[in-house]
Amino acid sequence: MPRSKNVENDGISEKLKFLGLDLDKIPESLKKYRSLEYRPPRFYDEKQYKQYRYVNVNDIDILLTPSNRLDDLNEKYKKASPLFEYLDSENEENIMKYTTFLSMLKNISIEDIEKVEAEQEKLSETIPFKVKFEGNYLWQIYYSENTDRYFMLVPTQDTDYSAFFYLLKKKIEGKKDSVIYVPISGVRYSNQYLKNSEFEDLENYMWLFTKDWPLIYEVYDKKGNLSIQIIGETNVYEKIRSLYKVKLETKSQSTQFYRLTKALFIMQTELPEFYNFETRISEDGSLELYLNDEKIQYQYMVEFIRNQYKEGLKRRRELKKQIRLSKKRLAELQELVASQEVEYLAKEKQISTFLECKKSFFGKFKYFFKYSKKSKKTTENNEEEKTENVSSESATIVNKEKKKIPIKKVYTLEELITSYKELRELEETLKNLLMDINALKLKTKNLAKKIENATNYINEIDSHKKSIFEFWKYSNKDEVSVLPEGEQEEVNIIRKIEKTFNYEDDFEEFGRKLDRMQRKMLSDDELDSTYILTTSSLEALNKVKKGGMKPEDLEKDLKLIKRELKEVKSLDDEEFDIFGTEDTTKIRKIGNKRHRELPRDKFDILNINNRTDLTKFKVELQNVAKNITNAVQKIVIPETLPLYFATDNKKLNPKIFNVFNINAENEILNAENSFGNIINLYKIKVNEGTNGIGLTNIVYFNNKNRTLPVGMDLSTKVLIDISNVELKVLNKKTFRICKMDEYDDFADIDVKKVNLIELSL
Repeated sequence: MPRSKNVENDGISEKLKFLGLDLDKIPESLKKYRSLEYRPPRFYDEKQYKQYRYVNVNDIDILLTPSNRLDDLNEKYKKASPLFEYLDSENEENIMKYTTFLSMLKNISIEDIEKVEAEQEKLSETIPFKVKFEGNYLWQIYYSENTDRYFMLVPTQDTDYSAFFYLLKKKIEGKKDSVIYVPISGVRYSNQYLKNSEFEDLENYMWLFTKDWPLIYEVYDKKGNLSIQIIGETNVYEKIRSLYKVKLETKSQSTQFYRLTKALFIMQTELPEFYNFETRISEDGSLELYLNDEKIQYQYMVEFIRNQYKEGLKRRRELKKQIRLSKKRLAELQELVASQEVEYLAKEKQISTFLECKKSFFGKFKYFFKYSKKSKKTTENNEEEKTENVSSESATIVNKEKKKIPIKKVYTLEELITSYKELRELEETLKNLLMDINALKLKTKNLAKKIENATNYINEIDSHKKSIFEFWKYSNKDEVSVLPEGEQEEVNIIRKIEKTFNYEDDFEEFGRKLDRMQRKMLSDDELDSTYILTTSSLEALNKVKKGGMKPEDLEKDLKLIKRELKEVKSLDDEEFDIFGTEDTTKIRKIGNKRHRELPRDKFDILNINNRTDLTKFKVELQNVAKNITNAVQKIVIPETLPLYFATDNKKLNPKIFNVFNINAENEILNAENSFGNIINLYKIKVNEGTNGIGLTNIVYFNNKNRTLPVGMDLSTKVLIDISNVELKVLNKKTFRICKMDEYDDFADIDVKKVNLIELSL
């Protein structure tokens, strides 16, 4: 029975015609099949590919398997059969398979196949920046090392067969140079440039520097040339992240990049207190590693390690010098403490003797005659004098001839790490010495005070020893001052540490505080006016705020807002419901919080209708500007935090409303689509108590029903008035961000330069 009789319905014949497949005359190329001798790997990730390459369609065998794409590979391969068995309706044993093929053909659309075809046409011209592409998961193409052949496994229980039918169409066409760009499933890295273990190491190295797991692919172009391509994201400033791509086209480049990242990885993990390498983006979107604004390159690695060794050696010498001086100073303080203790014990003994002798008649005579002829020895505190002598003695130490360590031309990484570990030990030794010195300084201070008190007490006793009768009278007093204690040990006073604002942890509570404050302090008119800051009319508002403009400058803005109004409301005279019957019971959500409040309407706030002219528009904007200025004076920022403002201007304009962002990443995302290739990002640290308005929930909705959630769920922006403050530049920094359209695999990358300017108010 001719096969064509089975394919009359459901558009199957049309699809067969599109494929160029005649089921009565199967091409010989589809009938050929040799055993693949394929052994599925033990461990593999079906969702993660390691290789992408161009493969000639004629070199790919097609196997169909009654399974699902996510089933175990061993099971899929074990059940797989050659394509021809699914095209054969003559043999009874293949009837079920033939029916399955027709069912697959029935469920596919020509448009889906054409979509794959269009995608492959683009892929034939260029490899996507991210290497992978939208439909890569549809290609289950494997490679058998035993027979050096590729094959495609087509799960018949899937729902999308577009890739399979596209490949079938290309095989039927029979063009010798027809290739497809696809991921190769179930294969490990080829070891041509790097070993598999080195790829695993490289993933760990990249994570340390970027805090993001990279995707590493081996990519073969049409000529079979291999390149290793590493794609990921990295922080370029605070929470601002950027896409990057490292492309290694030769074995030499791959080895050098691996050795570079390995060396820096070892340095940063072994010596984290000395090394923290920074990632930056190059002009072509690649990743670069920096240390203190110095770019680290493999070809200069020997020189870099040598310079780091020299720097460490210099610091070791300085530390050893400080340790010698500190040890000498410690010895001096120990000697001083010892002498002070002897002196204090002598005075303490004399006072104790007096207190004991004064209890009896004969004791008083004994003390009077024992200590009256004794010469008074005063001990002076020589601490300051000894401190002054330290500098002259240190000069003597420095001038002593020391054996210098010769500098070699080349140092190994092991020598560098050993050197800095010694530096770490020296720093710890010096730290302990300084702690001991500070403790002894405190002890000498306390002993000096005790000696001073004891001396004063003894002098008081001696002042009454001019005659036995006066001494007798003094020692018979009812109350005699006891020996005053020295000062208590001083406890290190911990300075008040200023809280650092953390966006993830603190923003929610910050928003609640600010929203509550604004609900209490601001009037409805002020809140309505503040809402204009969130709209496209901010530009027109700033024109009025800045002043010095011509009336026609606002004409374009007025036309624009009227055009917006046409899209949402009628411009008839009865455009607003004078009976106020608008449904106020409508449930809305902010995040996952429900409320029944109405959003503010900029057309109502600015009184926009078909009769609004330029003069009236300008007056309304002036009123809005006045209300905002008044509102700013009522509200203060409840926490100290940094704010960000992105612009393409070289300076901030203090004459306009500058709306800053608490979230730097959000500000950059907004600026990417608004400005050119250069973005100026201003950062201002605003202290608690600074006047400002937050774009909190109450700015977007009224709260007549008292159901509006409290917080800043709709914006992360704050208005700060900088018209009456002096802005001082504290620091400048430049970095790049690399972005591309995440919905277009073939979009060009966009590398923007960001000039960060840190200001103080």
